[in-house]
Amino acid sequence: MKLHTGIGPNPRVVRIFLAEKGLDVPLVQVDLMSGENRREPYLSKNPAGQLPCLELDDGSFVSEITAICEYVEEKHPEPPRIGSTPEERAATRMWVRRLDLNIVEPMANGFRYAEGLQLFKDRMRVIPQAADDLKAIAREKLAWLDGRLGGPWIVGDRFTLADILLFAFLEFGAQVGQRLDPKLEKLADWYARVAARDAVAKSK
Repeated sequence: MKLHTGIGPNPRVVRIFLAEKGLDVPLVQVDLMSGENRREPYLSKNPAGQLPCLELDDGSFVSEITAICEYVEEKHPEPPRIGSTPEERAATRMWVRRLDLNIVEPMANGFRYAEGLQLFKDRMRVIPQAADDLKAIAREKLAWLDGRLGGPWIVGDRFTLADILLFAFLEFGAQVGQRLDPKLEKLADWYARVAARDAVAKSK
């Protein structure tokens, strides 16, 4: 396998996931800032022009971070970061979906339509007037999440892809004007626990 990667939270999610699995996968750097991901030869690997993209040993490609992590988990089930049983996997997928829709996407698009506008305005449809509302949605859902955290991790006592996903985007948000509200003490403590993991340091 090879991982086509670059800057940004999406590639960061997969790199942390791979590090959690103890996998040393060769990295191919793709220059997002210059738009290398939006032209050939990268588009032949991922027609969506997004990062990251996992190149498999048979020469095929898998993109989309959840699909990549699901594939890696199936090939390397230990240690489980999605789940060892149908019930565990369902719980992880449920939370990944909730985080994706309610926090990750609003946060990311809030950035693309505001601080990242000059980079993205010629690459995708942007809605600058929506930026503030999208950021507000992400903040509201983070407050909701803080109120329901009952264990050390998002899915109770299991460290999973849900934790990796949210961490990577909160890490990114802190760099682009969307810092985690310090009043959300449970999430602040959770963030510190994730940041202290060996895989986080190894995957930078």
